[in-house]
This record gives sequence, C-alpha cells and structure tokens, in this order.
Amino acid sequence: MAWKLITLPFSVISASLGLVSGAVGLGMWVAGGVLSNSLGLLGLGRSGESSAAAAGAGAGVPLVSMTAAGAEAGDFVAGFERDFGGPNFASLGFMEALQQSRREFKLLFVYLHSPDHPDTPAFCERTLCAEFMASFINQNFVSWGGSIRRSEGFKMSNSLKASRYPFCAVVMAETNQRIALLQQIEGPTSPEQMLTVLQRVLEARAPDLVAARLQVEERRNNMRLREEQDAAYRAALEADQARERQKKEEQERLEREAAEAERMRQEELEAQERAAREAAEKEAVLARRRQEKAMSLGEEPVKGPDTTQVLVRFPSGERKERRFYSTKTVQSLYDYVDSLDCLNAERYNLVSNFPRVVYSEEKRSLTLKEAGLHPQASLFVEVDS
Repeated sequence: MAWKLITLPFSVISASLGLVSGAVGLGMWVAGGVLSNSLGLLGLGRSGESSAAAAGAGAGVPLVSMTAAGAEAGDFVAGFERDFGGPNFASLGFMEALQQSRREFKLLFVYLHSPDHPDTPAFCERTLCAEFMASFINQNFVSWGGSIRRSEGFKMSNSLKASRYPFCAVVMAETNQRIALLQQIEGPTSPEQMLTVLQRVLEARAPDLVAARLQVEERRNNMRLREEQDAAYRAALEADQARERQKKEEQERLEREAAEAERMRQEELEAQERAAREAAEKEAVLARRRQEKAMSLGEEPVKGPDTTQVLVRFPSGERKERRFYSTKTVQSLYDYVDSLDCLNAERYNLVSNFPRVVYSEEKRSLTLKEAGLHPQASLFVEVDS
C-alpha cells in the first residue's frame, strides 16, 4: 500500500501522457487514412500500402480499404458473437463506425480483442458480455471491435498505444477528420468499475453531444426553412408568372377580338360603300336609260284620230297616262315605262286585262293599232318572278 501511494503520482502522469499520446497518434492515423483513401480514389496511391509520414503512427502497417475493413469487421463480429455474445459491434470499418457514431450523436466504444491474452476470456464473459453491461453499451454507444491479429485491429492497437489487455477505449469524432480519445480502460476490469467509467465519460461529454445534436438540428431547420422559403418564393414567382401570362393572354385575346371586330366593321363599311356605290352606279345607269328612253319617245302628240291614249298601272298602285301615235310599236310603251321613275324591276311585261293579253317580246314589234291597243288601252305592269 505504501509503495502504491509513493508511485501513484507517477502512474497518474504516465496514464495522462498515454492518453495524450494515444489521442495524437489516433488523430494522425485517421488523417493518414483519409489522405490515403483520397489518393487511392484519385489513383495516386497503391492499395495495401501506407505512408509512415502521413499516418504519424503505426509505421509500416498497411492501410485497409473500406471494403476490406468492413469484411474484417464482419468476420470479427460473427466470431465474437459465436464465442461470447455481448454488445452489438458494428460490422463496419473503424472510420465507418466512427461516422455512424457522429450521425447518431453518440460516442464510439472501441474494444481491441487479444485472443492469446490469458485475461481475455474471463473479461469477455464476465465484464464485456454481462447482460447489463452489453445493454448499457448498446443503448448509449456505437460499438466497434477488432482483433489485434487482423490488420485494422493491430493498427488501432498501435494508434491507441494499447499496452495492456483486455483493452477498451471511448473516442469521439471531431471536426476536420479529427478524433478525440476520451478514455482508455486497460487490463482486467470488473463490470461495475467499467460501468462507472463509462457513465462518467457519458456525463462529461453529454453537453458536447447535445450541443452537436442541437447544432445539426438547427442547421437542418435552417435548411428546411430556406427550402420552404425558396419553395414559397418559387410558388409565388410561378403564380406571378401565371397571372402575368394569363393577363398577357387575356390582353392578346382582347386585342384579337378588337382587331377582328375592327376588321368586320371595316368589311361592313366597305360592303356598305360598295353597295352604295353599286346602287349609285345602278341608279345612274337607270337615270341615263330613263333619259335616253324619254328622248327616244319625243314630244307627246296632241289628241287626234291617229293618237292612242294609253294608261299604265304599276304594282305600287301608281298610274301613268300618255298619248302615242298609233303607228308607234309596243316597244315604245316599254320605253315609256322605262323612262319613268316608277319601277325598279328590269324584267317585266305589259299585260291587258280584258281580254288578258301579255305583250311579250315577240309582240313588241307590232304597232299599237296592229296590237289592238288603238284608240285607247289600259295596261298594267306584271313583274317577272
């Protein structure tokens, strides 16, 4: 007891230096692994080799690809569950498990398995795989395990400066691909002691995990808010564009309708003007024909034995009367009707009632006396349908 009290300060200093050295070595290994994987993706590195200068620890230890690391982890998990049961170790490479712990806002529990160490079976059965311990680890941590006989497990033992087995550690992902080594548990440990240590680490790091969760949630909320704002802006913009497009289409429709109405109005005006012009031309033709017909008739003769008195009734009820020489033809009666402004029809016949006689085209060359219209006649105008 006296010896332990004397050497206690040196043990504390040694353990602290071990933690610091392990954290630095682990951070350098992670940085080297990230760099190597990045170069491998770019085709600038060689698979299965690592740079001691890039890793900073574990010189000469070949890097394990993500696929190989996952296969190695799967083999370890299957063998450990078969032999002991225990915590639900992630069947992932270390870096993948670390990223999973970061996504879940948990610490990463690391177990390095030494199959040849005499304390390993008892530790696994009584401490690590105790029901309450396994349940506590599964509930509060993402757990990762590896055998030091395999590549990644051996590399982790070098990075974490593991000097005694059984070996457990608690690490935490930080920004910029760095890792914080929070706690090491080395040598045989009772489940109660181990539970106390893990609870103390959780209590110490709980604010950091809560802050990280809140920060991510705030970032997600801000992103969701920006997306909602962007969606609302896009919706408003699309609505404005739709209204503008609808307004433009309505304006174009009104302009088309106005143009069509104007075109129809112009056509109607042109039709009216054309009709008026045609009517005026027709009226002018009729007036000229009436004038020509009137001139061809000459002066109305005075009453006498050689004159014929003719009465013409029009469809409108109007009556016109004139004297003609009996030697004039029936055509002169048609010329007389054409000279009057009483009839607009161009096709008509002069008809007598008793007896009914139609003085059609073939009778127009007869004289009034030959046609039986002398000394007087009463005719009416019959318009052809």
